[in-house]
Amino acid sequence: MILPGAVDAQVHSLSQKGAEGFAASTAAAAAGGVTTIVDMPYDEGNLVCSAEAVRIKAQEAEAEARVDVALYGTIDPTEGAARIAEQAEAGVCAFKFSTFGTDPKRFPRISPALLMACFKEVAKTGLAAGVHNEDDAFVREAIAAVEAAGITDWRAHGLSRPPMTEILAALQIYETGAATGCPAHVVHCSLGRGYEIAKHYRDEGHHATVECCIHYLTLDEENDVARLGGKAKINPPIRPREEVERLWRHVAAGNVSMVSTDHVSWSEDRKTDPEMLKNASGVPGLEVMIPLFVKGALARGIPLTWAARLLAENPARHFRIDHAKGGLAVGRDADLTVLEPVAKTYDAGASTVSVAGWSPYDGMELPWTTAGTWLRGAQVFDGTTVLAAPGNGAFLRPERPLGLRKAVRA
Repeated sequence: MILPGAVDAQVHSLSQKGAEGFAASTAAAAAGGVTTIVDMPYDEGNLVCSAEAVRIKAQEAEAEARVDVALYGTIDPTEGAARIAEQAEAGVCAFKFSTFGTDPKRFPRISPALLMACFKEVAKTGLAAGVHNEDDAFVREAIAAVEAAGITDWRAHGLSRPPMTEILAALQIYETGAATGCPAHVVHCSLGRGYEIAKHYRDEGHHATVECCIHYLTLDEENDVARLGGKAKINPPIRPREEVERLWRHVAAGNVSMVSTDHVSWSEDRKTDPEMLKNASGVPGLEVMIPLFVKGALARGIPLTWAARLLAENPARHFRIDHAKGGLAVGRDADLTVLEPVAKTYDAGASTVSVAGWSPYDGMELPWTTAGTWLRGAQVFDGTTVLAAPGNGAFLRPERPLGLRKAVRA
């Protein structure tokens, strides 16, 4: 099975100092058939919120990455929207904001008024504004209620972030996009209702896209979170199996704009606290995103053309890098992923490229596995070994000149 090299729209290579880095994250990418990663701006000790920060990170990517890298930019709330234009000029492919404050410095909340100001500035660049979609006040009240009730096991996370926290944030994001003319993007939606809302805004003619992470299409609360505890703690939370199947129906209906990993390789000690809410949020996934999507699609009779669209074509277009990435076409880079029908049981501990050494997907059978990956015509993974050395990857800038494009549709 031959697919275009995947463009993973959401990767956190530098969230924990000393834990991963571009050399390791892009090795996992190559082994998983991902030829381009789009890296998030929330690096530990370095919020990517200026042209200089973009320049430094781009240099680091070009020195260490084994596959190609595009970069998100963001803002420091104390500076407002003043540095958005300079980051666009420095080569970011999109901007990332959050309606929830994970950390006041590394991952800050952007207030509604400031978010609108940022959207106005991003609109001038022609890039998209991606937003973490959880209502801050609602989540904090829900966390307080869970703590007051003394609930500390696996149930605590879902209860602390009920569905309405996502829905309210999504409405704010899309309304802000509609008011400013900025392409508005929800970076991870765990609820079928969220995809319905995004479609409503698109039907009205707005640039409204929505991303589904592979964990929302694979894991469920009542089985996997109950079994894995902190190793399945992700924001927004993993939802019940009924919601998982609803998301697959939205994939089949064309309501999902793209699929990503939201990959982060937290060390195991940050994911194994018996008190659920004390664990770090996020999971690794670069090595298995494509096989998991293919497995899920085949099990539900969904055409595998969706794999090419949602894992390559649509994200490349969204980030304005489709002049080089996103499909098998004359003029684009010869990025290829080859899968073979050889069943393997995934084991991150036995993987040669997993830095974390654990995965919520451990023990899952993958009926199709990555047999080879090619980047720009050169083989970077042979089914066993990553062949590309650090520095093989390139920093990707969006196509110029910038300007508004038609919204990504599935």
